[in-house]
Amino acid sequence: MHRYDSSRRLLAYGVAGLAGFVDATGFLAADGYFVSFMSGNTTRLGVDIGTQASAAIVPALLIFGFICGVTAGALVSESASRTRKSAVLALSSVLIVTAAIGHALDSKLVFLGGLVTAMGAINNMFRKDGEVAVGVTYMTGALVRLGQGLAARLQGRPFDGALASVTLWGSLALGAIAGALATGAIPAWAPWIPAFASLALLGAALRLELRQA
Repeated sequence: MHRYDSSRRLLAYGVAGLAGFVDATGFLAADGYFVSFMSGNTTRLGVDIGTQASAAIVPALLIFGFICGVTAGALVSESASRTRKSAVLALSSVLIVTAAIGHALDSKLVFLGGLVTAMGAINNMFRKDGEVAVGVTYMTGALVRLGQGLAARLQGRPFDGALASVTLWGSLALGAIAGALATGAIPAWAPWIPAFASLALLGAALRLELRQA
């Protein structure tokens, strides 16, 4: 993360905030399941299978939808060449708008399906050598790097990237807080906030790529 320039880091922070907002709204709509945190859904899948097998269909479908989103995002990223970030964001934006429309039509299936595939796709924004370089919807790696950085500092050794990692985590956390507050205060309009935010981020990504070109 720290190896990126300031423009790319700001874009990553914005996308992480978007992911936090989306995950909070999806979490509340799905009664405690996640649309971006598949480790949590995997745990819920195991618990549901062990305690109430019929409920396991929910996390199973969410995990499947996330994988479909990652696959679609990877295909778009690989085919877009110099505009990979904006292409992936465009795909994610379409899916988030679709989810907002589903929410307006009172279709939880379309709402959650759109969100989970969007969050899978958006993880392809920052890729290197065909693999994800920065995970923008899950923060375990960022917190591990933060802990490693703290250990290095306590030993008097430098460790680049700890600040960028905690900022990325903070962006997702703040997005989740905003998502929860918006869902409670304006439930009918909350799904449209990430839709507009993703379009704004798409514009930022396009400007960044055009400037670099």
